[in-house]
Amino acid sequence: MIFKRIRSEGLAHLSYFIGSGSEAIVIDPRRDCKEYASIARNEGMKIKYIFETHRNEDYVAGSLELEHLTGAEIYHGKGVDFKYGNYVSDGQSFLFGSLRLTAIHTPGHTDESMSYVLADLEAGDEPVMVFTGDTLFIGDVGRTDLYGPDEAPRMASNLYDSIFNKILPLGDEVILCPAHGAGSMCGGAIGTREHSTLGLERIQNPALRYDDKEDFVKHKLQERLELPPYFRQMEKYNLEGPSLMRDLPVPALLSPVEFRAEMEKGALVIDTRMPHSFGGAHIRNTYSIWLEGIPSFAGWLLPYGSPILLVVEDKEHLETAVRYLVRLGYDNITGFLKDGIAAWYIEALPIEGFNLLSVHDLKDKLEKDEELFILDVRSDEEWEGGHIEGARHIYVGHVKDNLDIIPKHCHVVVYCGSGRRSNIAASVLKMNGYNKIFNVLGSMSAWKSAGYEVVK
Repeated sequence: MIFKRIRSEGLAHLSYFIGSGSEAIVIDPRRDCKEYASIARNEGMKIKYIFETHRNEDYVAGSLELEHLTGAEIYHGKGVDFKYGNYVSDGQSFLFGSLRLTAIHTPGHTDESMSYVLADLEAGDEPVMVFTGDTLFIGDVGRTDLYGPDEAPRMASNLYDSIFNKILPLGDEVILCPAHGAGSMCGGAIGTREHSTLGLERIQNPALRYDDKEDFVKHKLQERLELPPYFRQMEKYNLEGPSLMRDLPVPALLSPVEFRAEMEKGALVIDTRMPHSFGGAHIRNTYSIWLEGIPSFAGWLLPYGSPILLVVEDKEHLETAVRYLVRLGYDNITGFLKDGIAAWYIEALPIEGFNLLSVHDLKDKLEKDEELFILDVRSDEEWEGGHIEGARHIYVGHVKDNLDIIPKHCHVVVYCGSGRRSNIAASVLKMNGYNKIFNVLGSMSAWKSAGYEVVK
């Protein structure tokens, strides 16, 4: 038996390659999917089946891409009008090599959610692993708010039944294989560990302590998780099937003059450098999203269909940025700036910047009672855990929709947990005519390290 967990950084997406003899399957493949074919080739196996646990909402599924590459059959749950693949039924089994995979319907995160139970028939009929998609994670369970507040009670009730009546009874020794790890927006508190069993989760998972159904539902209804707008686009792609890439896009290497010409035609620019670099000098009307922040935040800011240009710190970062974007369905990546921001200002093209503020300077300004608008762009949970007195709270993804409550006449001081999300917000403000902006270096982490007071 061959078992490989493939982690897609940024999205914290986990997919799986399982093989036996000369046959293999893939569960929840990502869009840039050549890695699965490479594993199969190196192991002397043919990928026979592709299984989706649900219509994913946070990334573009790679099932069609992998089907085109390998000829494997696609299967997913009933209840959604998929335009590709085959429907799988509750209890339906598939054989490959000496292994058997059995589908079980586990609604709650979505109505069509499926989990897949793996048995090694050479050893016996007992379950060895269960692939739970977004139903059960390590340290958490799936979110139940995707259908809106009116449907949330029904979804939470279904999730309880799926976990407590279908998954946990498989046995404490069964290995848990979820579709996401820590950092995913598909759960509120997913653990950093990537290995667990159902027995460990029964003991350690805080969400499973609500073993009374009424308490479990109440707990889920009290959750407040952000719902990025790009989720709807992902659902559309994963229902109808995205366009085939066949390979990653190859952005053009653009001189500063060519880069500016593309901007004048309407291309959007993402600057993937770190906040201090962007604050010091950047091209006007560009978004600051640090490289590893692209999977979590590009979908909040970038409309689909517009050409995208990239400014990178190092050319080795280019492929990573492209992979992150195509996993979110952004295919029109037109080009990147040759030799980075230095080439831009060496050509004497205009640059902008905004002030970077230490927590000590912020404290001094507050003590001098300077007129400031202090903007906290962290999550609700972070805000409620403690914030700077006098701050206003707007999550980073909602800043561009709430400009009417952010004044332009005074300095706007933006902070988050470390200074990275606040730099995104600062770039949005800059693009919308705000010129008196401070981004707080180190943000709340530095504020607490300095021993300054927080309020709740």
